[in-house]
Amino acid sequence: MSGISLATATRNEPNEATTKAMKPQQTALEKQEQTMMGGVMGSLRVIELQLVAFIMVFSASGLVPLLDLVFPAFASAYFLVLARLAFPSNGRVSSGSQEIFQGSKFFRLYVIVGTAVGLFLPLAYVLGGFARGDDHAVRSATPHLFLLSFQILTENIISGLSLFSLPVRALVPLLYTVRRIFVIVDWIQDVWLNKTLRSNAQVKDIGWYWFGRILAAMNLLYFSINLFGFLIPQFLPRAFEKYFQERNETHAKMAEDKRSPAANKPQPTDKKAD
Repeated sequence: MSGISLATATRNEPNEATTKAMKPQQTALEKQEQTMMGGVMGSLRVIELQLVAFIMVFSASGLVPLLDLVFPAFASAYFLVLARLAFPSNGRVSSGSQEIFQGSKFFRLYVIVGTAVGLFLPLAYVLGGFARGDDHAVRSATPHLFLLSFQILTENIISGLSLFSLPVRALVPLLYTVRRIFVIVDWIQDVWLNKTLRSNAQVKDIGWYWFGRILAAMNLLYFSINLFGFLIPQFLPRAFEKYFQERNETHAKMAEDKRSPAANKPQPTDKKAD
């Protein structure tokens, strides 16, 4: 969601020399921790994709504004243009070359919290709005869920295609997050300014009212931090750095391969005149 398919990619297994140099207990512990975190993130992706299918079904029922419906098509076309013209792939498809950011345990926890705040709780809010007959709540949060669904789907699709280079993949969460922040601002305006609470409201209605307000504020806070504290200053520069480093290495290797046959070619010897 915040670059989850790239930022939390599975780390490469250590080579034989490194494994022998490490202590056996330490190596086993690290492998166990990586397996556990990989299982958590893998399960999280499966749940996300299942929810994406569900969200896209009810989001297509007239609850999403036209601009947000068109945005995924525009973004996908833009990514294809960038992949073809601006940042073509270097042709390196190994797991190591697809990684942009190897997150720590804290970062993985940060991603899980973001998934809960940005996906699970808004989905519960929308479903609760359906159950309570609160059309205002449903219309307020559905555009955010719709765009987030397309972001998750796009990240998972292009992460397995060699056509898209690292800069293009890094731009997916960046572009979607920028658009969703504007949508979340509209969500906050709806629940904080346009929605009022009756004077004789019950406790459950008051709790529901403040749940919507706090949830919208939490989403704005989280994704603003994600955009300005992670995607722009860390995620995107690292993607460009690795892309140009790999491109320079590829060009250097091609130049070396061209020089090798020329160097190995036997030079003709001058025959002495009789």
